[in-house]
Amino acid sequence: MPQLQSKSFASPDETRTLPKSHADIVKLDEVTVGLARWEPGWRWSSDLRPIAGTKSCQFHHLGYCLEGTLEVLTDDGATLEISAGSVYEIPPGHDAWVVGDEAWVTVEWTSARTVGVSPEGPGDRVLATVLFTDIVDSTATLERVGDTAWRELLTAHNTRLRDELNAFRGREVKTTGDGLLAVFDSATRAVRSAAAMSRAARQLGLPIRVGVHTGEVEFVGSDVRGVAVHAAARVMSLAGADEVLVSSTTSDLLEGSGLVLEDAGGHDLKGLSGARRVFRLVTSPEG
Repeated sequence: MPQLQSKSFASPDETRTLPKSHADIVKLDEVTVGLARWEPGWRWSSDLRPIAGTKSCQFHHLGYCLEGTLEVLTDDGATLEISAGSVYEIPPGHDAWVVGDEAWVTVEWTSARTVGVSPEGPGDRVLATVLFTDIVDSTATLERVGDTAWRELLTAHNTRLRDELNAFRGREVKTTGDGLLAVFDSATRAVRSAAAMSRAARQLGLPIRVGVHTGEVEFVGSDVRGVAVHAAARVMSLAGADEVLVSSTTSDLLEGSGLVLEDAGGHDLKGLSGARRVFRLVTSPEG
């Protein structure tokens, strides 16, 4: 539950010293905020690519620039210059570098928890909770409201779901047309995020279905692979409007979380052997 609190960057919870850069990190329960300084001459592809192990930066950034200028080049060729006094958003898939002789100083929200931290290398299997969402009856909604209104609704939907994803420290892997794929290092946070996403989408008049499963995955560049990813997608496909379904594996990990589930029966999941037990989220501590 959110609480009244504050922390100072003068006494950070964590400091990271990186090539030509430094970051102070503070944590307010579910929220992580970073104050970062990137020195003149810093460039992501030269200084952080060896740490990240990806062709381009795969983090989503949202922040406020305090000093200096940063040039951003996305994988599809778009460019943006970010200077002092600017609030900015940078999608995954980009390079960036400091412009001129002045350091670039920024406060970051969405990427503060993980930027500059070496991920598991390609081929390494890690335990993760995988979450899929999908808008129910999206084609019918598109036909009803028209292209322009649909684009506005979809943008609002993506923004609200990302807000809830970030609040529960999830990592967006990619969008899937009418939904998204995300991973978490906590089953409880994943299911709470799923419940919050469902409420947010319902408020927009765009009910979604959500599926959650926990298992080993492989991170390959910006993508995630493995049987667990397919299982989560199959679990999602069983859900109806405003429903959050979880696998039995995830259900076992929720004991003591305060989340209430009900048995939704055994189901054969396409491409997976044997019937799998699925559970429906009934209530969460957040409502």
